[in-house]
Amino acid sequence: MADILVVDDDTDVAELLTIVLQSAGHVVRRAADGLEGLRLIEERLPDVIVLDVEMPRLSGPQMAYRLLVADAGRERVPIVLVSGVVDLETVGARVGTPYLLAKPYSAEQLNETLGLALTERRQPLPSS
Repeated sequence: MADILVVDDDTDVAELLTIVLQSAGHVVRRAADGLEGLRLIEERLPDVIVLDVEMPRLSGPQMAYRLLVADAGRERVPIVLVSGVVDLETVGARVGTPYLLAKPYSAEQLNETLGLALTERRQPLPSS
C-alpha cells in the first residue's frame, strides 16, 4: 500500500485514477492543479505523485520544478507523468522522470508504472 497524490485538472480522470488506485489498496489524495498539489505535499509527503502535464494555474512540470528547488525531502518523491501531450518523452526529460504514461492508458499500465516507481524510487533529475 502506498500514499499516492494524484494531480490532474480533469475531474473524470482524477476520479477514475482514484478508484483504480484505491481498489489496488493505495491511499489516494487528489489535487486539481499544481498549486493545490504543493499544498497537499506540505500537509503530508506522498510515496509517489501521479502528475498531469497540462493544468491551469501551475502545470505539472512547473510543480515538479518547485518540488526540486524546495530541497526539503520533497525532491526525492518519484513522479509519474501522465498526459496526452504529443512529446511526453521530452517533457519527461525536462522534469527528469523515467515514469511516463501516455493517455489513454489502462489500469494495468498504471499499476505497472506505479509499481516500478515505488520499487525503484528514482527521484526526478531534470535534464539541463
